Order: sequence, then structure tokens, then C-alpha cells
Amino acid sequence: MAIIHVDGQSYEVNGAQNLLQACLSLGLDIPYFCWHPAMGSVGACRQCAVRQYKDEDDDTGMLVMSCMTPAEDQTRIDIEDDEARAFRASVVEWLMINHPHDCPVCEEGGHCHLQDMTVMTGHDRRRYRFRKRTRRNQYLGPFIAHEMNRCITCYRCVRFYNDYAGGTDLGAFGAKDNVYFGRYEDGILENEFAGNLTEVCPTGVFTDKSHSEQYTRKWDLQFAPGICHQCAVGCNISPGERYGDIRRIENRYHGEVNGYFLCDRGRFGYGYVNREDRPRLPEWRETPRSEPASLEVDTALARISDSLRHARRVIGIGSPRASLESNHQLRALVGSENFSTGIEADEQACLELMNHLQQSAGLATPTPRQIEDHDAVLVLGEDPIQSAARLGLNIRQAVLSRRVSFGEKIGVPAWNAEALKTLGQDRYHPLFIAWPAPTGLDDVAEDRLAMAPDDIARLGFAVAHCIDPAAPAVAGLDEASTKSARRIADILMAAERPLLVSGGSLCSIAILQAAGAIAQALSRRARRGGLMLIRREANSTGLSLMGGPPLDWALEELEQGRADAVVVLENDLYQRRPREQVDQALAAAEIKVVLDHQRTPTLEQASFILPAASFAEADGTLVNLEGRAQRFFQVFDPGYLRPETRLHESWRWLHALTAKLQDGVPPEITLDTVTQACAVEFPALIGITAAAPGSDYRVEGLKLAREPHRYSGRTAMRANLNVNEPRPAQDPDTAFAFSMEGYSGSERPRQQVPFAWAPGWNSPQAWNKFTDEVGGHLRGGDPGIRILHRQPVRFDYPKEIPPAASHDAESLRALILPRLFGGEETSSLAEPIRQRMTSPVVLLSPDDAEALELREGDLLRIELAGESRILPLVEQPGWPRGWAGLPAGLIPGLAQGTRLPTPGRMDETTPGGPS
Repeated sequence: MAIIHVDGQSYEVNGAQNLLQACLSLGLDIPYFCWHPAMGSVGACRQCAVRQYKDEDDDTGMLVMSCMTPAEDQTRIDIEDDEARAFRASVVEWLMINHPHDCPVCEEGGHCHLQDMTVMTGHDRRRYRFRKRTRRNQYLGPFIAHEMNRCITCYRCVRFYNDYAGGTDLGAFGAKDNVYFGRYEDGILENEFAGNLTEVCPTGVFTDKSHSEQYTRKWDLQFAPGICHQCAVGCNISPGERYGDIRRIENRYHGEVNGYFLCDRGRFGYGYVNREDRPRLPEWRETPRSEPASLEVDTALARISDSLRHARRVIGIGSPRASLESNHQLRALVGSENFSTGIEADEQACLELMNHLQQSAGLATPTPRQIEDHDAVLVLGEDPIQSAARLGLNIRQAVLSRRVSFGEKIGVPAWNAEALKTLGQDRYHPLFIAWPAPTGLDDVAEDRLAMAPDDIARLGFAVAHCIDPAAPAVAGLDEASTKSARRIADILMAAERPLLVSGGSLCSIAILQAAGAIAQALSRRARRGGLMLIRREANSTGLSLMGGPPLDWALEELEQGRADAVVVLENDLYQRRPREQVDQALAAAEIKVVLDHQRTPTLEQASFILPAASFAEADGTLVNLEGRAQRFFQVFDPGYLRPETRLHESWRWLHALTAKLQDGVPPEITLDTVTQACAVEFPALIGITAAAPGSDYRVEGLKLAREPHRYSGRTAMRANLNVNEPRPAQDPDTAFAFSMEGYSGSERPRQQVPFAWAPGWNSPQAWNKFTDEVGGHLRGGDPGIRILHRQPVRFDYPKEIPPAASHDAESLRALILPRLFGGEETSSLAEPIRQRMTSPVVLLSPDDAEALELREGDLLRIELAGESRILPLVEQPGWPRGWAGLPAGLIPGLAQGTRLPTPGRMDETTPGGPS
């Protein structure tokens, strides 16, 4: 710690920070542009000038850039010095010489860091009267719009994109006052985190193109604290709504999970919420082939409850993309003996093993932020950028952080970004990846080992044996793998904080057991390190802790006639099992009730349809891959602007059905009561009630505002229905109000912040006002609570090790690779994500292609389980023999390792082939 003196006042600050960060952490305002809490300082914009004095006797001082000056003990500065203020005002003026001053039409207007800083410096007159430089804008893909005329040359974009996120196709071209930030030619920004440019850029150069289609100013959006549902990381988001549609998603700061950044799937994958074809009213089909007819709520509940009451047995199928509360209410409806998790059997076995490993394998599970503190990483059987992208960005920072250790040795502080970059060059902390295909982390990896799943497991067991000879030895391991195992083991043992990352992408129990063996070996020998296990869906961890038989059991019960009714909760069964199997099971059920917010193939088979609320219209709890329970809140009441709709949380529908089945009037239910009931029912979930404050939480006696204080137009929203302004919807479930009438300030610490705003700070930089220190943690505590912890039990080394993978080109097996764009069910319905999907291909090893007399570019017909796809062949060097690589989501229900018929080449003579 250090004592600094600012404008005559003394403050205790973190001496490892620079003066800008220290002052912002104290709540003192200094304008800045190029500095960013996650990326450090480069001193490019010259905007953060303050006057610094040598000591208390110095009355002259000198102007310094606060972002490049350490907050050393007894430092004395003046922020309000007249010369410093004049200098800052002049900097803004010359930075904006070529800016078009187009705030009224700029999409950053009212949300713009440049506007905030211009006001803060007092610059309010434009004196430049000459021709302004103009730029040509580029097409950068479906996510990002480009307006280079607004650039102030702060270099944040390329620093984030290239240095932080590892992108290679965005650059700075030119010199002096003629610098252009863009691609060498028009084209899609390839990096998976490009969307963060919309928040990183302090002006309107990079804007959210999906938001542009129905643009709304920030102050006219209604927000709520949300949790991204597109993978298992559990990033915190701020969804913004206007007129009943989600207009954009922004990052919601969380000190331990996502920090300042989101992946592009989480940011742009919300389009399914706004689809016109969503079910919005209860529906009923008289026969399986008849068109659905709409029903009133009471009629629908009466008919469904009457049908279920006369059924011999009702099976309930849950979902890992639904909340804990909804899954619990389904279990309460059908009984614990009739409830299935809705997860395929092999995947559920992997999830249960991962839960066990996190508790017993000897290594603690780090938070995503803590991952960045590890100094050696082994990724075993995962591609984090594709399966849990935000986690992949954390791993990249862990590898890059070696430059910080170099800086410590010669006194370069961690915030001096450019000096550390120069010092580090291409020297990274060691990263090893065992994965069959190229990954987004290969550029910073020491080695990527291209292996088949069983060979990845064998490598993992060999690493464990090298660390601890008590672990089982691997018989018949080839020389190259033996050397790699010894090298990896030595590096993990030599590291101060080794990290092991694995997961269920390959759906391999053997790989997970190998990961557990390495973790146990490290804990016995070194008693340090971390273990991170990646799950697939938003609530995979929570639902596996809840328990229940897998989907395969439920389908068999229906197909064998042991049940004649099924209730399916927010789950497209065709995504999980082959079409033929699902068809047979659903055909055997006389009553099929489906709750969902999308028209999936499963919903099209339903006798009764109940329109479920999406994450934007619902409250609930999810548990992420680290075991953190987090609450997401309803952004808007769908019935307020569309009173003809009947969208409700699935848990509310199921509660009403349960009451109807018991011939009673549904009692009042709130989020607090259903969450409490879920926690009481499942000891493993006991902590979920503390994941967020209850509905009685108040700040200064006020509920929390979902709307910024300038929110306008409420009277006009329903003018086509009634000229009188209706009362805003009331929310008994949460501590939030559906209006701007409530607390929205930053002075009182609070955990749940729907949107970032503070006086003078309208841009995403306003998060600095809500944290204990800039880049630290929310002053009210980071949201959520960890419910999955390491236990004082020991994981026993497995005794069985899989044999080496066989190589048979005539009997290929499917190796399904996760993909960020197109590999997840709901985000794949969003138009920007669909545009970002790459064309699917079949990956084969060159040896297998030669054995099958195929060559690069041949069109192959893949036929399996009634599905047929025609895909081009790509020969992938290093790809394991005997396996055909296919992208996730291509053939719904296709399981890992499925034997494929020998692919047939398409040509002009093949029926259905190219003409």
C-alpha cells in the first residue's frame, strides 16, 4: 500500500497501480482514452495529464501522464491544477480535429466515452474550420459496423484485438496523424472476441451491427442482470430491451467470471428471443397431424391436467438449458421416480464424473479470473475457444502473463503494457494442448498433440505416472508420446501454479479419468495447482447435481409402453438422440406436453404446447462450470407490450399444472419460494438461495431500477391500444422495478447491477464506479455463490487404461468437434450467428483419404440414422487415423464415436450429385 496526496488530500492506495487507476479507484475523475483496466497503459492519447510535485516543498511541479506514473508512496499530484486542466482540454480538441461531431446520428451517442471525457474536460467549442480528413469504411462481417471518421487514434482496438485476444486480421496502417484501423481488405473479423471492440473503442468507430437494425439509445433501453445461456462459463450480461425485443447485449462486469469481455456467441446470439415464429399462446393438437389451435390459459391447463390425470404414468424430461427452478418444478409434477435429466447417457456419465473430480481429485477449481495466475497449462481433450470461449481467453492471458514475471525482475510494473510486450516478445508460460485439430490457442502453445480420444487419455495417464509412480503405468506407449508425457510432467511439477483443463467435448470417460489421475498426482506430489473441467450447456452442472436418470432411460420407458405421457421441458430431444429413436418414443406416447420458447422438432410433435419464457423474460438460477450458482432476472414483462401473449417461466406453468392435478387453485408462487423449495429438496444445491438478494432487497428503501433515469416514451408504447398510460408491470419476484423509479446509483454497494451508469459516466467505463478498485470486484460482492467445493476425499487412480487407438479407414468413427458459431442450439437461430458460421467439412487424415481413394475437395455423402449430408473433404495433417471429423450441430443426435458408413464420393454420375 502507499499514501498519495491528491489536491491536498491524503489517500491510501495500491502502490502497484499507476496514478490513473489509483485515482479512479478512489472515485476521483481523470479523463482518459488509451488506458484500459484489462490492458494496461501505453501513454498514447496524452489525455490523463496531472501536475506532479517532487515533495511538499515543490510548488512548481510538472505535467505527467497519470497512466504512465506509478502510485508510489508520498506521491503528490493536483488533478484540478489550471495548467493540467487546460492541457487536457487542448488534447481533446486536437484529438477531435477530424472527428465528424455526428453525435445525433452516431450509435454511441449517450453511451460514448468520448462524449463523457469531452464534457469532463470542458471542451465545448469547435474552432477548427478547415476540411476534415475522411475515411473509407470497411465491411467487417455481420457483427461489427465500421466508421473510421470517428477515430481518435487511441490504439485500444488493435491492443485488444491483437495483443489481448490473439487476432491477426486487424491492424494499424499509416503513421503520425494519418493512421487507419481496419483489415488489409474488406472481410469478416475472424477473432471470436471481435464484438468487444464495440465496448473497447471509446468512440463510435466500431458499433454493434445487430443493434443497428432496431437502434435504441441506451437511456431508452430496459435492463436486468442476466447470465449468458450459450455455454457453461456463466458470463454476466446486461440485455437491453425496447418494445418487447432484445436490442443488444453488453458485458456486465463480474470480477471473477467474465471481467470486461464476452465472446461473440454470447454477445450476438440472442436473436432467438425476438423470433416471430415463437410460440406465444398455449396450443393444442387434436391429432398428431393436425394444425395446432390456440387455447386460453385456463382451458389449456384444464385440458392438460385432465389428460395427465387419466394417464397411466407420466415421464418428465428436464433440460440443461432450463433453470434449476424449472427442472425442480417438473420433478415435483411427475415425481422423482419419473423425472429424467434430459441429458444423453454418455454425456451425463461425464458430467457426474466431473462433479466427482472437482470434489475429490485433490486440486481446487479456479475461477476464470484465477486461471490467469497459473504459469503452466495442460489442456487435455478440449478446444476451449470453441467449447467455452471466455475460458479460452483466460488461458491466453495466463500464457501471456510470463512477460509480467520478466517485468518483476527488472522493476517494470504490470500496468506498463508496451514495455512488457517488448520485454516478453514471443516467450510465454508453457501451454500444451492434446486435441486432434488446430485450436485458437495454437499460436501461444508450446505444443499441440494431435491424437485420437483414447490416445489423449493414454497420454494423460502417462503424465500422471511420470508425476507419481503410484499412478498406473501405460503399456505399449509409443516413444514420441512417452517423451511428450515426461516433458509435460516435468513442466507441471516445476511450475508454481500448474493448471489442468479438460472436459466433456469428446464425451470420453477415459480422458476425464486421466485428467483426474493427473490432478491427484499433482496434489500428492506438489499440493498445488488447479483443475478446470468444461461442460457443454448453461446448466449442465446444476442439473447433474440435481440428479436423475438420463434421456436414454426416458425414451426407453416410453418406447416400451411403460409410460403413456411425457412432459418435455425446454429440450429438443432430436438434438440429443438419433431421429429414429426419438420418433419411436414420442409416437408411443399418447400425451405429449412440451414447454419451450422455440418451435423445435420436439415441439412440433406435441399434443399440448405451453409457451415458455426465454432468459430475457424469466427469472431463475444456473450453475456454471466452476460450480457457481448465479441468478438471472427478467428483463421485461412480455405481457405489458403484447398483452395478447401468454409467456411465463416454465416453473410457473409447471406449478400451475401441479396444482390443477391436485384439483386445487394454484397458490401464489414467487421466485423466492420456488428457489427455496429447490434448495431444500437437493442438499447439493443448498446454497443457491444466496446466489442473489431476495425480492425484499432495497437500497434506501427503493427497489432497483431496470431503466435509466432518462427513459422515455412509456406513454407512447401502448398508444395503439389505449391512450391512457397503464401502470407499469409489478414484479413481486425480484428486487427490481419495471421502471426508472428506483435506485440506479453507484454510491451504495450492490451485487446486482442491471446497467452501468454514473453521473458523468454513460459508457461501459462506468463499471469503474461500482468496483472496490478499478479492475477489482464489485463493491457489493461479485454475483453468485460457489456450491461445488473440494472435499476431504481422495480420488483413486483408475486401474483400466484404454488400449491404443486402432486405424481402420474402412470403419471410420465420428469425432464431433465443438464450434462456437453453429454448435449451440439456440444461438444458431440468431441471424448474425448464422452468417458467421463456416461451411461444414469432413476432416480425414491424409492416410485415410489415400486408402479410400479420396482427395482434398472431393464432395462426400455422409448418411447416418436417416440423415444425409454432402460435405467437402479436407485432409488435415496430423489428424488421427480411423476418425472422421464433423462439426457439432451438423447431424443432430449424432453421438461421439458413432461408426460411419464408408463415405461415398459425389460426382457427375452420382444420383443427386453436382451437375
